[in-house]
Parts: sequence; structure tokens; C-alpha cells
Amino acid sequence: HLMCHGGAQKVAHQLMMAMREGAPWCRHGAVEVVRALREGRVTSLELIREAKRRIEAVDGLVNAIPTTCFARAEERAQRLRHPTNPPRGYLWGLPVVIKDTLAVEGVRFTLGSLLHEHDVADRDDPVVQVLEEKGAIVIGKTNTPEFGLGSNTYNKVFGETVNPFDTSLTAGGSSGGAAAALASGTAWLAIGTDLGGSLRIPAAFCSVVGMRPTPGLVPNAGSRSAERDNLHSIVGPMARSVGDLALLLDAIAEPHEEDANCRGHVGGESYSAALEGHAGRMPGRVAWSADLGGAVPVEPRVVEVCESAARMLAAASGADLVDGACMDLSRAREVFHVLRAETFKDKAAILRHADKVKPEMVWQIEQGLELSEADVARARKGHRQLLLSTADFFANTADILCCPCTMVPPFDVKTRWLRECEGWELRSYIDWLMPTSVLSLTNW
Repeated sequence: HLMCHGGAQKVAHQLMMAMREGAPWCRHGAVEVVRALREGRVTSLELIREAKRRIEAVDGLVNAIPTTCFARAEERAQRLRHPTNPPRGYLWGLPVVIKDTLAVEGVRFTLGSLLHEHDVADRDDPVVQVLEEKGAIVIGKTNTPEFGLGSNTYNKVFGETVNPFDTSLTAGGSSGGAAAALASGTAWLAIGTDLGGSLRIPAAFCSVVGMRPTPGLVPNAGSRSAERDNLHSIVGPMARSVGDLALLLDAIAEPHEEDANCRGHVGGESYSAALEGHAGRMPGRVAWSADLGGAVPVEPRVVEVCESAARMLAAASGADLVDGACMDLSRAREVFHVLRAETFKDKAAILRHADKVKPEMVWQIEQGLELSEADVARARKGHRQLLLSTADFFANTADILCCPCTMVPPFDVKTRWLRECEGWELRSYIDWLMPTSVLSLTNW
């Protein structure tokens, strides 16, 4: 229950009214809509046109989907022919949206940067290819911070994306446009990316579902070496519910020739089927940690909500609650900072345009260029120790680890990043992401 302040109250009221007036299919979940498509109760063209009306009514208030491609979508929907034996996760012509850090052939591809403001993609990203092979229809690109950098979604090309529950607040990031689109009913399913929390934080801020999949599950053209001690940027699903997310993960968890590290979902039942049959496989040990063993600060009001949820999960599954348990993350902040900075070493050319990019991008590239081989080696050693601790934790202590996704609730969209939390000084734009960024290192 979030309160709106000042002019945001009027805007949020307009948004809620527009949502209530939306056509029926926009208010249904993806699983139900796909079932209706399969049964012939609605067509892909009808859904595209309904999504267009919805976006025109709502998106001006949140700025979630600044680039649309309805003509392309209608043309592909008219050509779509469904297979006799549809594969796992087939979507039957369901419209989807794609984060603007991923390419969709023939569609504007800005990465939220003035350096690419007028670019148009000449190819599809692997996950887009997989989705379209699974019967999805792309209708637009969702907003992102410049180059996907940071967890507050704003840029100089399209401006700020705001939270549908209170338009004075951030939607999070960097998949903030995707989360805001789902929450405002302009998309049924969305694709985002995540290195330090970019699928998880906006989902938490916008009350939807985001998942950072295990490395190697979903294809990514930018995939790094499959070595376990690498920090991976991951392409992943976002949805309005866990059931909808399972459907999308079934669709995108496939191998692709452009990503040698991706095996996809190998054997076994689908994620949707596993979810339907979950009652017989509830976890026996649920761990709860408010601060990941003292590795991160978290506001008390966030702890209260999350601890209640963890205890409810343990009670519902009849599991033992292991209070305060966590893998060893004592060096995780340092390790994450070094390994993240290393991924920017090859972006030095951007510094020639430093006046056109956000200062955090300049800082991040410079951090990467200053790293020594000894710095990286020390971080990799620390990462291997963290991976061993993680494996031991899930083997001997718990089946699930519950913890807060963010330090704080959504904050003012004009606050580009937090400088302090619970007495901790947050010295860079990535420090406030620690509840998720340190867990990215587990590669779980």
C-alpha cells in the first residue's frame, strides 16, 4: 500500500483509471491468454491491437515501452503458422516486449544511449529468435538505463520510467521498463537482463516476478566463458505471476548457435509442469537471512515484510526454518566490484564520447582499466571460495535461502542512486544493489 505525493497522486489516479478501463484480455495472465489463443477464443492480431490501445492509454504515464513495432507485429502474426506438435513453452502468438539492450531486427535499438539514439537493429538477439520460433510476437522495446547501467531506469533518449504504484518513485532497473509494463498491464510477458540485480530489483519494486536464471540456461549473445568463477550477465524472464514466468522460461530455455555456453533446459519435465506438481516437492529446510550474514544493510521495514514471507513459506511447506543462515559472503562486495569492473575493460572506446554518456559509465570503465592482473586473480580466488561455500550451504544447511531483494522500498525517481543505508556509506552507484549483486556471484 504505497502513498502518492504531490502531482504524482493525480497521475497515479489517471493510471489506475486507465487500467480499470482496459479491455478484458489485458487483465488476464499469460497462461490463461495462451490457453485462449490455443483454443481459438482470441487471435494474435486481436491481442496486438488490444495491447496497442492499452499502451496508448497507460504508457504515457509510466514510460515503460517507448519504442513500439505494431506494424511488424501484425505482419508476423498474419504469417504465423502453428506446428502440429508444439514444443515446450509454445506461446501461440502471444505479444511480448523486449528490453532495449537486446536486438530485434528492424526495430530501433538505442541501449538508452545518445550514442545509439538512431540505430536500427539488423538482426535478432538469440533470445528473440528463440521466442519467435516459439510463437511469440514482439510488440515493443522496454526502457532501460543507459547501456543497462544501474538500477534506476532513466536515460537521455527516452527519460525516466516511473513506478505504476506511485509515479513519483522509481520502477527500479535496469529492466525497469519491463517491470513497469507488466505492472501497468501493457504486457503479458517481458524479457530483461541481469548482472547485479536488474531482473530482480525492478520486479520487487513493481510487485511482479523476475528471475535471474542459472548461467547457461537462456541464450545470450554476450555470454562469457562457461568457467564457474565468471560473473555472468544473464538474459531472463519477467511476468506478473510465477505461473506466467514458468511458461516464459519454458519458451526461452533453449540452446542457440550464438551462445556456446548455453545448453538450455536439458531433459525432464517443463517448468510449468513442475510448478503444477510442486505440492509433493516442497523444501524441507528454508533458510532466512535478513542481511546475508552481515554482508549488506537493509531497512527494518523491508526486513519485516520479507521475514514474514519466509516464515509463511516454511509454515506452508512444513519445513524447518533455519534462522540467520547464509553462505560466506564476507568478501562478496569486493569480489563483485572487481569482476564487474573487469567486464568494462573492453569498452574504453566509449571514453572518447564521455560528454555524451552518464558519469557512472565513465567511472565504471575507468575502474576496469585501473585493474591489475593481481586484482583480478585475487577476486577470482575469492569467487571460487564463495562458490565452494555456496555448494556446501545448499548441500548441508538449506534447500532454499530467503532474503530481501533490496535494501529499501522504492525511492524518489529523481534520486539517481542511494548514498546511505542504515549507517552504511554507499560509495558508488552499484553499492545499493548489494542484496542481489553478491548473490549473482553464486551462479546458482
